[in-house]
Amino acid sequence: MLLGGILADCTNSNKQTTDSNMEQKLTLTQEWDKVFPLSEKVNHRKVTFETQYGLTLAADLYTPKDAEGKLAAIAVSGPFGAVKEQCSGLYAMKMAERGFVALAFDPSYTGESSGEPRRTASPDINTEDFMAAVDFLSKQDNVDAEKIGIIGICGWGGIALNAAAADTRIKATVASTMYDMTRVSGNDYNDAFDVEEARHKNRENLSKQRLADPNAMAGGVLDTVPPQAPRFVHDYYDYYKTPRGYHARSGNSNDGWRVIGTQAYANSRFLYYINEIRSAVLVMHGADAHSRYFGEAAYHYMVDGKAEGYKFVGEPNPNPENKQLLIIPDASHCDLYDGGYEEKAGQGQPKNMIPWDKLAAFFKTNLK
Repeated sequence: MLLGGILADCTNSNKQTTDSNMEQKLTLTQEWDKVFPLSEKVNHRKVTFETQYGLTLAADLYTPKDAEGKLAAIAVSGPFGAVKEQCSGLYAMKMAERGFVALAFDPSYTGESSGEPRRTASPDINTEDFMAAVDFLSKQDNVDAEKIGIIGICGWGGIALNAAAADTRIKATVASTMYDMTRVSGNDYNDAFDVEEARHKNRENLSKQRLADPNAMAGGVLDTVPPQAPRFVHDYYDYYKTPRGYHARSGNSNDGWRVIGTQAYANSRFLYYINEIRSAVLVMHGADAHSRYFGEAAYHYMVDGKAEGYKFVGEPNPNPENKQLLIIPDASHCDLYDGGYEEKAGQGQPKNMIPWDKLAAFFKTNLK
């Protein structure tokens, strides 16, 4: 992947991870091993569900205590390369505190979910992951199947929009601090390599890698960040490599994706039909996020059928009135992972950059 040179420490490619030799039969952890404490307002349990590709996804199900009757529900995943014990679990728990049944899941081939070889991504399979989560929630006795939404964080923000474009059961979608992983994989950051020659070179390298060592790992977030590195690289380190967000099963915290594990993303485009999403969508981004252009472009293409950085042009959205773009002042990309902190490594006062009540209000308005 073109962006691998920025995010990945290739010297880490021989590291061993806790899930690298994981058996297909899942053995879920029973202890509380999240990077955030469990709220006293919710109940939590481990669950699994199947996808149409025959994979078993592991998830954490959060429900509000003392809730009765059928509730609206939300499925959550992301960031790309993270696990449910990190910020997707936090988002799910916060939504459960506000009255929703909420499911945070590990995508196929990652975390506690099944799939070999590990750390493999697919546009189709990852979109199906969200739709399979909707299947699971729809069958729960305490869920109203007509009131289901999804939240995608970082790279899973783009996947969430793709799922919303495909699955009309999804009535409301939040894309938080989103990446379009297909765009960045093909063009690099800010479309710096949006030329045929650069893409061809990348394709050559990946094609050779398949024969040289198909299981080689690209490396996760840098173990040591040089002072001159972009701010977002420092921010990723501060989340994934310190007690603030480190988790042993997280690819971003350890050895990342297989080098060829995201090959299909570079030659795909997720968001072609998002201008036809009729259900409600909220795109939320930090004003200071390096990734802000992904969210703004996706929002404008979704509403207008065209946007900067999109070579395709479509028709304007038939339901623009339920689409929102929310820019959080002073927030960086990783501030919307867990709200951010005034000091490094999750120390100091929390900045509380994530507007949990606004997210809950969005879902309550559109899941009714």
